[in-house]
Amino acid sequence: MVDAFVVAFGLAIGSFLNVCIHRIPRGQSITRPRSSCPHCHHSIRPWENIPVFSYLFLRGKCSQCGKRISWVYPTVEVVTGFTFYLLFLKYGFYTPVFVNMVFFGLLLILTFVDLFERILPNVLTLGGSVFGFLVSPFQSGEFFYPLRFLDLPNVMWTHYVDSFIGILVGGGFLWFVAELYFRVRKIEGMGFGDIKMMAMVGAFLGWGYAWLTILMGSLLGAVVGSLFILISRKGRRYELPFGSFLAAGAIASTLWGREVFSFYLSQF
Repeated sequence: MVDAFVVAFGLAIGSFLNVCIHRIPRGQSITRPRSSCPHCHHSIRPWENIPVFSYLFLRGKCSQCGKRISWVYPTVEVVTGFTFYLLFLKYGFYTPVFVNMVFFGLLLILTFVDLFERILPNVLTLGGSVFGFLVSPFQSGEFFYPLRFLDLPNVMWTHYVDSFIGILVGGGFLWFVAELYFRVRKIEGMGFGDIKMMAMVGAFLGWGYAWLTILMGSLLGAVVGSLFILISRKGRRYELPFGSFLAAGAIASTLWGREVFSFYLSQF
């Protein structure tokens, strides 16, 4: 029963993320007006706005004009529900699950905005950095342990320092790489949006997982990006949505980062 509730909650949040993905790049309000068909502007009725199920019932078409509904909508809802459930399995109902649900929501919005618009809005990256820093002590769930609660100032100080260093490492390293690339090649190889996004990741996860995110995101981008360019016959200067790969790396680092580090250290 609890599992179903978590998944349903994730699907509902995914529906809201779709609104953010569509409206934030256009500078529109995410609360008003009501959602509508982008083709005929038909206002979406409640029964047409049930995550995933409405898409299947309508067979992926608007009930009024019959135009196709983008595959992005059910995809975002399913991915949100699935990743929220994975967070629940990892953390249970302790503080990290709620912090990382917000984190994953930001990452998913950034993923699809970057994928289609090639931008990473400041309201998400910079706002997320501030929020991630402020809530960083809640990443450990130590507030639920009485003995650690007595040592609360040290717990908070430790996490705030880790988060601050994470901001410097995540954003600073990518800035250094981008600056070096520009000086060597005389062209921009990375936008400041990616740099600010990694600062956000560092704020939420700390410096160690920020490193892991950069590594995993870069590897994923190199493999998937190279295959896409090869198959689609795009030029070598085709702009890949690097932020989307970094977001995937951040999600993987959050869910399985500890296991990755444990495996790596066990090899020595």
